[in-house]
Amino acid sequence: MTDQRTVTEQAVTEQAVTGRVEAERVGIDELLERVREDLDRIGPREAAEAASDGALLVDIRYAALRERDGLIPGALVVERNELEWRLDPQGSHRAREATSHDLRVVVICNEGYASSLAAMSLRQLGLHRATDLVGGFQAWKAEGLPVAAAGDSVEAGNTA
Repeated sequence: MTDQRTVTEQAVTEQAVTGRVEAERVGIDELLERVREDLDRIGPREAAEAASDGALLVDIRYAALRERDGLIPGALVVERNELEWRLDPQGSHRAREATSHDLRVVVICNEGYASSLAAMSLRQLGLHRATDLVGGFQAWKAEGLPVAAAGDSVEAGNTA
């Protein structure tokens, strides 16, 4: 069994030899908690108001979930694996809606977990007003806010 001191000594040795520092290991629950400490997460009604005030709602749910449950009218649909490329205002593959680092972005997943991590990733790109929807699409729907059929989406296919 390896004790903590031995692990620490190994990390110090690795840093001295390679110049790299091993990242702290945390579980997903702890990572999510840490990420959420830095986000000003909002509820469904606040998200609807933010959209009315010019915020960009971004739906990162899988296509199957959008097809099954519908869409938030006016939300930009961006697959999670394309999110950073589409919303980086300096990126060569950005969506035309990604106009500025000052843009208020509300990321929406199905239940409000993946969206927290996605919002933090956008903040690391300089989108300092990015946040996510507490409870995700399911909370939006449960609140009785508008939901459109899946065929009505705005896909982030065009670049600026």
